[in-house]
Amino acid sequence: MTFQKHFLISIFLVSIFSCTENEPKQRTKISAKDLKEPLEKINKTMNAREVERITAYIERRKWDMKQTGTGLRYMIYEEGKGDLVKTRQHVSLNFSVELLNGTKCYSSDEKGSIEFLVGRDQMESGMHEGILLLKVGDKARFIMPAHLAHGFVGDDKKIPKQSTVVYDIEVLSVR
Repeated sequence: MTFQKHFLISIFLVSIFSCTENEPKQRTKISAKDLKEPLEKINKTMNAREVERITAYIERRKWDMKQTGTGLRYMIYEEGKGDLVKTRQHVSLNFSVELLNGTKCYSSDEKGSIEFLVGRDQMESGMHEGILLLKVGDKARFIMPAHLAHGFVGDDKKIPKQSTVVYDIEVLSVR
């Protein structure tokens, strides 16, 4: 075959394939309402499982913990004698953080004590909530469900996504 015949055959094939329907496929539109119910169901199931894990964890240790409306569990195991912590105060704490499986994540032994502005600084919402239940000198334990800790993403370091965290803290000072 000559070059011209190859060329004509190529043009013929290209024209045949390019003439087929290339209309975009119809996408099925899903409304927010259609998504809401299944997502709520998944969320409720995940929350129920997390509550079961937290409850079992507490029962195994025979801790007497209280629970707030958001799901934060806490107990003060050593009473301090100082003032109650208030919003917009700088609080200094010693701390340790671990997962429910016992994995140690962080502690003031390795990082030093932390200080943050209550109600303002970038800190877990569970910490802001829990610290307001304490006074200077208190030693307490918080169990934060994922939504009060690092949520769906974790902290990109030692705390995995959707993790419940256990904090042991000691309130050193407020100013």
